[in-house]
Amino acid sequence: MATLLCLAEVADGCEGLFGRPNEITGLDDSRCSARCECEDGVFEPPDYTEEDIRELNGWVLLDPPAELIADPYAAPAGQAPLDEKVCAVVPESPEARTYRLESFDSEQAVREAGGWITHTGACGVCSSLADLAVYMRESDLATPVRRCALKNFFGSMESHLACLEAIGFQRPCAQIWYYNTRHTRQECSRPCLAGLGATYHDDDGALNECIRCDEDRSGPVFKAVSGRTRRNSGLPSALCRPCDTVSRIVHRYPPTPEESP
Repeated sequence: MATLLCLAEVADGCEGLFGRPNEITGLDDSRCSARCECEDGVFEPPDYTEEDIRELNGWVLLDPPAELIADPYAAPAGQAPLDEKVCAVVPESPEARTYRLESFDSEQAVREAGGWITHTGACGVCSSLADLAVYMRESDLATPVRRCALKNFFGSMESHLACLEAIGFQRPCAQIWYYNTRHTRQECSRPCLAGLGATYHDDDGALNECIRCDEDRSGPVFKAVSGRTRRNSGLPSALCRPCDTVSRIVHRYPPTPEESP
């Protein structure tokens, strides 16, 4: 596998909607695609393969994030996304494929530390390469996450977490998805129940009312705690995003020496 290429800034002067529409999106690929045309060039990430995902899962995170011991939505004032930071993979032993995660102030600081930017914003509980693999594989995470929520509507937290972990999330990442789902159910039940079966986008391209409520009421805490999102990782999803809000990151991590040509 080739080395990692990162253009971690969110570019100005970009046009269009970035995503990978499916039958639930409500937009077709004439209005939304995995390509952004910007004043300084085109951003079009590769179609990541199962081989790419296996490579990511072959890395071992040292000092992984601790499990959440409380609902972060209970104290939202203490949770604010640090968008000016960048989160980087810093290899500890490329031969053993071990790494650490660290937040940096700039791309230059990442290079000096010998790391690779994996998303913009500070690192969080979903910043691992294992969780990146889930985000790569599932371009429409809303569907399996919603399925877990419906299946466990009257179930226990542990049952709900087990369902999320079965998608592939590491335990701390599964926890913030669980708390996000629970908070959205509390705050957005009216528009979400009214919009059951609706496409993600309305005819005018705007996100539907349920998703807008989730992003407004639950999104800030989720972003602060999770660290990684599809948008700040440069990954297209079934939700189409304005190109000028997408971080231009291409994920290619170095192979171990025995895999090198």
